[in-house]
Amino acid sequence: MKYATFVISFTAAAALYSLLAKPEVNMADDRLTPAEERVIVHKGTEAPFSGKYHAFNEKGTYVCRRCGALLYRSTAKFDSGCGWPSFDEEIAGAVRRRPDADGRRTEILCAACGAHLGHVFLGEGFTAKDTRHCVNSASMSFIPIDGRGTETAIFASGCFWGTQHVLQARRGVLTTTVGFTGGHLPKPTYEQVCGGDTGHAEAVRVVYDPAQVSFEELARLFFETHDFTQVDRQGPDIGSQYRSEIFYLDGAQKQAAAKLIAELRDRGRQVATRLSPAGEFWPAADDHQRYYWKTGGRPYCHVRREVF
Repeated sequence: MKYATFVISFTAAAALYSLLAKPEVNMADDRLTPAEERVIVHKGTEAPFSGKYHAFNEKGTYVCRRCGALLYRSTAKFDSGCGWPSFDEEIAGAVRRRPDADGRRTEILCAACGAHLGHVFLGEGFTAKDTRHCVNSASMSFIPIDGRGTETAIFASGCFWGTQHVLQARRGVLTTTVGFTGGHLPKPTYEQVCGGDTGHAEAVRVVYDPAQVSFEELARLFFETHDFTQVDRQGPDIGSQYRSEIFYLDGAQKQAAAKLIAELRDRGRQVATRLSPAGEFWPAADDHQRYYWKTGGRPYCHVRREVF
């Protein structure tokens, strides 16, 4: 349904969205510099000892410069003397490996968007893990801990392209990943989920800084940017994968979401949004990540409006 042509409704929604939902600037939205593009897109390599994270030892998290996905914790960083940032372990599922074009090395890429990171080497004996991710500084951004840490939330509100677009623009949101959850099929493909038999919803996993934005504020944005009265659909997209659902990770999130639903019902709103405990989240393929940033489009179902 996403690829059908709804010219009139799409144009009207996009125009209204531009008026009502002016996104805040987010560090993950910055365009790549020519030097970053040479490394990230064209698989170049920065000069040794020149990168800003080479001799950098702050505590925090390294994220993909292009899409903002989490890559490495600072606890995995070590000095190998090679001239590039070195890590002996990635965040689970964050980095993809494949044979390099030179036929000798193993390339590492951001699993979320395919950005070139560098290469991985084994058997050098630098740390107990015996692994060295040799990463270009240009491929990464850094999020300091500052004693706060991060939290995670998972929302489903129809087409996950649009859900990601509105949530990523909120100040305090560090990274977003589109994917599937709530069903029974492990590692589902987009095509399988669209078939309607997996039980999964199109969803967005949000990593955010609780010092800048709360779960309740994100949940309010969730309700304000889709039609939570619709069952198993969102605008022209029809099917259980497009349902409205909050997958809570703890009791506090469940309580906050339930409070907002009760408030909406007190205001006479019919709420179809489900509340479910979070389960396994399966990231979607690279071409679905940050779709509207790649295409320059705007969500056709996610228009912000006042509901509270």
